[in-house]
Amino acid sequence: MPHTTSETIAARIENLYGQPIAALEAHADTHPAGTMLTALTSSHSDLRLAERNITFQLQRLRELLNPARELGKFEAGHLLDCARRIAESVATRDAHVKTVSAVLASLHRTPAPPAPSTAGGLTASVPPRPMESAATHTR
Repeated sequence: MPHTTSETIAARIENLYGQPIAALEAHADTHPAGTMLTALTSSHSDLRLAERNITFQLQRLRELLNPARELGKFEAGHLLDCARRIAESVATRDAHVKTVSAVLASLHRTPAPPAPSTAGGLTASVPPRPMESAATHTR
């Protein structure tokens, strides 16, 4: 089962920051000081985990409901546990999607600031954008 919701959120984050989600997550891991990027990538990771758990628990539920299996007390407990875990993961997924979508809807990409005259002007709060071809300046 594809995880289209987390993929959609990842694409929106990538579009906002102009980099692949893996690079953004790596940057957020090395600079965890309460930035919006850290919050977005953390919520995205939680969303992915919830979607993977839904997929896993559905597969387990289908195995338990296989007509060739006998359904006894032991299996009934596992059925209930799978159903509970699916419900929890769906609620978690929906909460993350609602929150992250609202945050992403409020954020917009802004034009890049002018290049600093020295390398010391760069900050660690936002990962650098990929290099774009630029005309060389001559004096």
